[in-house]
Amino acid sequence: MTDRMAGEEGLIAYFGYGSLVNAATHRTDIVAMHPARLKGWRRVWRHRPDLPDFEAALLSVRRDENAMIDGLLVVDHARNLPALDEREKGYHRHLVSYEDFEILSGATIDYPIYVYEVMTDLPRSPLESAITQSYLDAVMQGFFTIHGEEGVRRFVETTDGFDEMPLHLDRAAPRYPRSVTLSDHEALFFDTMLSPLWKR
Repeated sequence: MTDRMAGEEGLIAYFGYGSLVNAATHRTDIVAMHPARLKGWRRVWRHRPDLPDFEAALLSVRRDENAMIDGLLVVDHARNLPALDEREKGYHRHLVSYEDFEILSGATIDYPIYVYEVMTDLPRSPLESAITQSYLDAVMQGFFTIHGEEGVRRFVETTDGFDEMPLHLDRAAPRYPRSVTLSDHEALFFDTMLSPLWKR
């Protein structure tokens, strides 16, 4: 992994397209957040890898010049990259171009910008891959907060792989370590959005 130098203030930025869209899951002293869209990448679910500490399907991205995805551009201190890399273990950190973004706040980012992609050479687990509801709740709450109800709809519509694996219902006893608490409105809206995908 090769990094170009961070700006004079020692800052970097990264694009969150899953749980990193939700500020409640952040564990570093971030500097700023900007709603944004990334061009040339598509969001996908990946099957769980056959490695310790991986018990569920993972959200990732893959290159697709015809795609664009909503997310959150987070400005953070460069010193926090090791902690972020540890959180995103199992992912490659790619440097991406500022020109690939539509930053909805109109901000200009002069720092290196990264996006994380699940390592494609990870062995696939022989066990069932399931999407963890407590993780999905955190993701969708982030999109609801940053991009509104339409953002949640776009997240569901533009993410590949929902039809390839089941949903593990763990909201009452969350397995995701950075789980969040939903309002009654959020829970009802998310469940309504997802019910056509999993008819249970």
